[in-house]
Amino acid sequence: MEEIAKTIAISVMFISLASIFVLRGPLGRALADRLAGRLPAQQGDGEALHADVEGLRQRLAEVEERLDFAERLLTKQREADRLAPPR
Repeated sequence: MEEIAKTIAISVMFISLASIFVLRGPLGRALADRLAGRLPAQQGDGEALHADVEGLRQRLAEVEERLDFAERLLTKQREADRLAPPR
């Protein structure tokens, strides 16, 4: 019985020391920030997000132009079909 108690005591000390070592590092700080509800400040996120939004706006403008062009072509074709002499 005494040997089991020693094994458990050594195991508990080892796990405690390992936990302290791990939680004192970046993982522990990240966990503490997460539990406190704080988000880590990341530099450049706002600028990268702004650049992504601008890129998406540009692509959307191009798609809108293409859609307008396709609509005009379809409208011209339908009008030409309506105005064409019967066969």
